[in-house]
Amino acid sequence: MAKPLVVEIPHQIGRAEARRRIESRLGQGRELVQKAGLTMQDPVWDGDTLAFVVGAMGQTVSGTIAVEDAAARVEVRLPLLLGVFSAKVREVIAEKGGELLAA
Repeated sequence: MAKPLVVEIPHQIGRAEARRRIESRLGQGRELVQKAGLTMQDPVWDGDTLAFVVGAMGQTVSGTIAVEDAAARVEVRLPLLLGVFSAKVREVIAEKGGELLAA
């Protein structure tokens, strides 16, 4: 397993509102994942941290979103086989995550 990919997404909406926005849009995220031909297990909250697992190209991608007062910290563990996509994954997380928390 490769080193985790970590993306910090800053926000100014506070922990509770950031968590509410993430939680309220989980369905949209699942739809996007499925449209891309991927699978997603039910995400699970543990306090202010959301754990998720996505299936891609026969591989499992797992990660967490830790909601903090001024940022959401996304950590994704890509299998070595998918590590070549890490730059694109980082870019998409930063872009879509910023949109999610800004809206």
